[in-house]
Amino acid sequence: MKRFNFSLSSLLLIAILISCNGKKMTEVVEVPLPTAQEKVSIGYPDDVKANTGSFQLDKLPYAYDALAPTVSPLTLQMHYSKHYLTYTNNLNNAIAGTEYENQSIDDILSHLDPNDTDLKNNAGGYYNHSLYWKSMAPNTGGVPTDSLASVITRDFGSYKNFVTSFKAEATKQFASAWVFLIVDKAGTLKVTSSQNQDNPLMKNAPIQGTPILALDLWEHAYYLGYQYRRRNYIDSFFNVINWKKVNENYEAALRRKY
Repeated sequence: MKRFNFSLSSLLLIAILISCNGKKMTEVVEVPLPTAQEKVSIGYPDDVKANTGSFQLDKLPYAYDALAPTVSPLTLQMHYSKHYLTYTNNLNNAIAGTEYENQSIDDILSHLDPNDTDLKNNAGGYYNHSLYWKSMAPNTGGVPTDSLASVITRDFGSYKNFVTSFKAEATKQFASAWVFLIVDKAGTLKVTSSQNQDNPLMKNAPIQGTPILALDLWEHAYYLGYQYRRRNYIDSFFNVINWKKVNENYEAALRRKY
């Protein structure tokens, strides 16, 4: 993965008025470009490591600048190395020495007490973000072509209807939220949403099922690039959906035992 750099694109000329023998003249001062060592870098995803514990960060399968302009490099760097890292470390702290310490994240989400807000928020934050990274990839988007394509048509009537349903669910959300494409217990695809870090695997989910695609609607996921234009972020998400991975998630969800 390449390191993403910010640098000046041209020489800066600074005009400084100085006084000389009672006369004013203009002195032009040339400011050189920064050297390679002086360029500002946002680093590599592989440099980010969680503390010792049951769960580690899922490897980000692309560089921080790979999803631009849908997700800006700085947004992705902050999101992955700060927010996601914090949820991972907090989850490990929350389950240390408990019955959940050696369970899978799916089992933890399915069995946790929804009133245990610390565990719920951090387990949900870990799972949701892990799915979000895998839902996207550079040079993807478009229309699904694998077996998932026919299932979308079966359950939504058409791919266009699915897009409309997903965007409508995302647009109506207020404040921190997630939108998911899930496979319910009957094997049907449905669009659903959750507030904060709740998740469709949890007992308190209004529509339960296995998520196979996730869109993060927390402000930290888009605000640096879009500010108040959340709808533009939602529209742009479809340019980077990794339909191959979503299809793999669908096949795995069918094998899941509830």
